[in-house]
Amino acid sequence: MDFINFLNLGFCNALLRFAVCFAVNWIIVDKLYFRKSNRRDFYFTFMLISVAIYFLVSIMMNMDRGKATMGVGLGLFGIFSIMRYRTDSMPVREMTYLFVIVCLSVVHAMIDIEDVSVNTAADLVRLAIVDSIFVLAIVLCERKLKIQSTKLIQYDRPEMVKPGKRQELIADLEQRTGLKITKVDVG
Repeated sequence: MDFINFLNLGFCNALLRFAVCFAVNWIIVDKLYFRKSNRRDFYFTFMLISVAIYFLVSIMMNMDRGKATMGVGLGLFGIFSIMRYRTDSMPVREMTYLFVIVCLSVVHAMIDIEDVSVNTAADLVRLAIVDSIFVLAIVLCERKLKIQSTKLIQYDRPEMVKPGKRQELIADLEQRTGLKITKVDVG
């Protein structure tokens, strides 16, 4: 196999779509999600799932020349159903970002598989429109709803959770975490 055949037009198109997908997902994760949450664990998860889903779908679609759409969809549904029930509970906001990242990766991997040699520019314009809609929707929702970050903390001082010690509890949590505490729910 020579190098020129390896880098055919379809493969180069797939890499270009991957680069766009990765850039858009990075903007969403780094500039919109991470700035508010500072959750490095989810940052890591979102970015690597983006890469994995893109290549999984891209390779699966190319194996059957673009005819595996229903099978790919059902397979992904099955994979994520199993993952959801096998992992710790994920907050709703993080699950939403994960779903957006997965959807964008699938869209980027599946767009116009049938004839990669003809519509590269048109594909990129369509992707830019879809990506812009996603980013704009996230920006608008984040700004309008002003969602606050939450942290689940296993607290080791049960004497502080009594109703009369609420201000002391907040002060202790702020001192320990270095965060400005705006609301405390004890469960």
